[in-house]
Amino acid sequence: MSVKPSEEAPSPLRRVWEALRGRFRSAREIYEGMYIAPYRAEIHREYLRQRDLFLLAGFSDLLGVPNPTQFYLLELYPELIESFHEWHLRMGMETAPEGGFRCC
Repeated sequence: MSVKPSEEAPSPLRRVWEALRGRFRSAREIYEGMYIAPYRAEIHREYLRQRDLFLLAGFSDLLGVPNPTQFYLLELYPELIESFHEWHLRMGMETAPEGGFRCC
């Protein structure tokens, strides 16, 4: 009777490796909790600030500012349009700027 490879019992080396992997995972979670978690809110704020600046540069032609990179942003507009509504509300504009597409 032959034994299929999927039915074999795990080797002792594999069990040791799995135990080490679990300990490394626990150590990484502790590290993230001690060193990264306190700065997570600040990192998120900086991400939002940079994203807002990028969206402002991308949609500056809607605000009346000439946009020299408009041709290069044409491929990105479908992805940017999805977040445009949240962006213009965060920038303090109750309605979308005139001259472009409508989102509200």
